[in-house]
Amino acid sequence: MKFFKPFIIFLIINSSALGIGSMFMADGPKGSWYLQLQKAPWTPDGWVFGATWTTIMICFSVYMAYLYLQRFTKKVQLLFVIQCILNVSWNFLFFNQKLIDLALVNIAFLTLIVAVFLFTYLKDLKIKSLLIVPYLVWLCIATSLNLYISIYN
Repeated sequence: MKFFKPFIIFLIINSSALGIGSMFMADGPKGSWYLQLQKAPWTPDGWVFGATWTTIMICFSVYMAYLYLQRFTKKVQLLFVIQCILNVSWNFLFFNQKLIDLALVNIAFLTLIVAVFLFTYLKDLKIKSLLIVPYLVWLCIATSLNLYISIYN
C-alpha cells in the first residue's frame, strides 16, 4: 500500500509529460516535414513509438516510486524535473521548431540524466534498477535516430 500512492503520482506525472510532449509536436511524425526527412534504416514503424513510450513510462513510474520510498533527496527531485523538461522539450524542438541539431543535444542530455539515475541509485535499488534500463536503451536508439537525421538532412 505504501508503494501504490507514489506509483500513481509518478504515473500521472509521467503520462502528463508524454501528453504535453505530444501537444508540442505540431504534425509530428505524420507531418510532411518529417515524412520527407531521410531517416535511419532502423527507424521503427510509428506504432512502436507509442507502445514503447507507454511501457517505458510505466516502468519508470515504478522505478521512481521505489526510489521515492528509498531515497527521495533534492538531487533525485532535481534529476526528475530535468528529465521531465528534457523529455517534453525534445518534441517541441524536433517536430515543432524543426531544430534537429538542438533536439539532438537535448536528447543526449536526457540520455545522460537517465544514465545518472541508473548508475547513481543502483546500490540503493539493486535489481529494481532494471526498471529504468528500457528507458535508457530506448533513448540510445532515439538518439541514434536523431543523429542520423542530423547528419543526412
